[in-house]
Amino acid sequence: MVEQLQEHRLVLVTGPSGAGRSTAIHALEDMGFEVIDNLPLSLVPRLTEGPPLGRPIALGLDVRNRDFNATALIELIDSLTQDPGVSLEVLYIDCAPGVLVRRYSETRRRHPLAPAETPSEGIEREIDLLAPIRVRADHLIDTSEMSPHDLKAELGRWFDGGAVARLAVSVQSFSYKRGVPRGVDMIFDCRFLRNPYWVEMLRALDGRDPAVAEHIRADPRFLPFFEKLTDLVLFLLPAQLEEGKAHLSIGFGCTGGQHRSVAIAEMLGNVLAQAGWPVSKRHRELERRAATMLPTGTG
Repeated sequence: MVEQLQEHRLVLVTGPSGAGRSTAIHALEDMGFEVIDNLPLSLVPRLTEGPPLGRPIALGLDVRNRDFNATALIELIDSLTQDPGVSLEVLYIDCAPGVLVRRYSETRRRHPLAPAETPSEGIEREIDLLAPIRVRADHLIDTSEMSPHDLKAELGRWFDGGAVARLAVSVQSFSYKRGVPRGVDMIFDCRFLRNPYWVEMLRALDGRDPAVAEHIRADPRFLPFFEKLTDLVLFLLPAQLEEGKAHLSIGFGCTGGQHRSVAIAEMLGNVLAQAGWPVSKRHRELERRAATMLPTGTG
């Protein structure tokens, strides 16, 4: 059974057409969510009026929504985040452009943003349109190499309240130059650690590279910091779970969001996963860089 809620739990599900958003919506419905698909954005705030329904709501949103636009959706996300009576999570179902083109070719469907053109043109437009929303996602699932069964299983890890209650944890890195991410519960500043940027052979790498991680570990301040950090987080997670929290986001910031914050987020994510907590890892600045490198044409 889905737990009785003291606040409105709302999961916004979006992503490019063909990535698996409909599959995700149906999977959440099977888990006990109240599912509403393609509700006009202007009507979404009405869902949180009055007392909670007693079960979470999954709201499917995509470019086919009658009044859909990226700016309005971002404003809606910010408004719901600031509402103390709402627990909001943004689930972004993603997919590589080339895979989307293949899926459209196999199904012979027309893309909603290019009904009279090739699917690749519509896919390119939609990825550009959704880019600012993708950055704000709490959960990002790339279905490029997933079957529908794989996607349902992955969603079950995060959202199946019918199993033993679990706290979903996300760890993410960011650059202070671009501001603090939306909806982060705890933030740790990593700028006091040794900066790999000043080592020429490490500058072009990022914190996921073993050489970068080893450079950071060599800082005498790293070990006491990481031990205290791990102890604190492992102490807090069960307490947050007992309080009924469904999702906890932990942010790590540094100057460029490429080396130190990425490495610490990776390390903590691995420790929490080994301890049995469901963990997702996000690296905002690395994702921004990858998005700018997307090919302008596909197919």
